[in-house]
Amino acid sequence: MKKLLVIPLMVGCAAVYAAAQAPATPARTGATAKATLKDAQGKTLGEATLRDSQAGVLIKLDLQNVPSGPHALHIHTTGKCDPPGFTTAGGHFNPTMMKHGLMATGGPHAGDMPNVFVPADGKLSVEVLDANVTLAAGAKSVFDADGSALVLHATGDDYTSDPAGNAGGRIACGVITK
Repeated sequence: MKKLLVIPLMVGCAAVYAAAQAPATPARTGATAKATLKDAQGKTLGEATLRDSQAGVLIKLDLQNVPSGPHALHIHTTGKCDPPGFTTAGGHFNPTMMKHGLMATGGPHAGDMPNVFVPADGKLSVEVLDANVTLAAGAKSVFDADGSALVLHATGDDYTSDPAGNAGGRIACGVITK
């Protein structure tokens, strides 16, 4: 939700000072990015389209042939997806050094997002918002020096266990590209 700053019409320094002290809204570029998610055998499972918005990065995920059930979806710290375990993607994207988990005290990592649920047909089409990252330049940019990757885990995230949420192995990975 956007914050509305209302400054009463008056003469004096107080209104100018209040405006100067208002929290800045992070600059958003409206930029887009994508990631092609592949499994450990190199088979393409689908695409993710990322779009910068005023609220964060909106990720539209369209996958097929994915095991049914809950799965953790995270942005990982390195733009590498070497199979079979995708460990080259590193840990969760965490430029602010928070604890893991959407429900954890001191959390979440910037790359933590809600679980996604794949129906029995193995097809997933979902949009997820990550309010803690950006496609623009800066500390929370997924386009830092070594890039970032989108990773789908074998099971759901428990939203509290540090560092990875007990989400099981990495079953799909895609490097985020402009």
